[in-house]
Amino acid sequence: MRIVRGVHAAQLPPTALTIGNFDGLHLGHRAMLAELRRAAAARGLCTAVLTFEPHPRELFTPDTAPTRLTSLREKLELLAAEGIDYLIIQRFNRAFAGCDALTFRDEVVAKQLNARFVLVGDDFRFGAKRAGDFALLSQASSFEVASLDSIQLDGERISSTAVRKALADGDMERAAHLLGRPYSISGQVIDGDKLGRELGFPTANIRMRHNRPPMLGIYVVRAHGLEAPVNGVASLGVRPTVKGAGAAPVLEVHLFDFNRQIYREHLHVDFLHKLRDEAKFAGLPELITQIGRDCDDARAWFAQETA
Repeated sequence: MRIVRGVHAAQLPPTALTIGNFDGLHLGHRAMLAELRRAAAARGLCTAVLTFEPHPRELFTPDTAPTRLTSLREKLELLAAEGIDYLIIQRFNRAFAGCDALTFRDEVVAKQLNARFVLVGDDFRFGAKRAGDFALLSQASSFEVASLDSIQLDGERISSTAVRKALADGDMERAAHLLGRPYSISGQVIDGDKLGRELGFPTANIRMRHNRPPMLGIYVVRAHGLEAPVNGVASLGVRPTVKGAGAAPVLEVHLFDFNRQIYREHLHVDFLHKLRDEAKFAGLPELITQIGRDCDDARAWFAQETA
């Protein structure tokens, strides 16, 4: 997959194009990309995805913008696995947001991105103040336009919003059902305060690039990126027992039966099951006892899954 930074830098062959944020790359997104690949193959076109960074709502309403399911790097990794030829990452700023719908259609989509076929979702809007819709897009003379209906699962529209709700509710199994895979966070192992090692439960501290995590708590996890997948338990939160109010959330992963130094390595952590919410304990002895219980509960969960 070739990455292009900005529509102005795109020098593309004729493309089959789709446009969106693709946060989380859930089953609905993947159905869209599968249809895009089919359309491109039938027309002899390359596939291209236009996405935006940051999310438009992070620009206009940062205090109420949705939590990100994927960082930009995670999104790139997921899209690359879908066999896309070109990914165009457009910096979403006020200048680009002010582009009117006709200019976006005729200059950006048709000329700069060389689109010959455009596939969008049934709720697609574009241009300044979201003035453009499917009807306006379809009036273009230089490319075909098609839309894909929303994908339903168990009577529910698959969406990034539905995934966020499942995660916030602690329903990791539902989230995995909507995504088609376990929800995951990936990042580099960085230096921490070494408290886990002092408590007898060493942890890998994962650098997160999300605006804020979509859920908090203690989870059964499986880490990828080492010699083989490693089971473990993770804390994603503000660590209220050892940190004061206002602390930033961190992801700490305790890997079972593993003691190699992995500082600076890149881990991909699958969240399989939620054990409990974060809690503030009276002191470190109570915290140590609870961590031991969490490890026992996580091992029991894995044992049940493989039985």
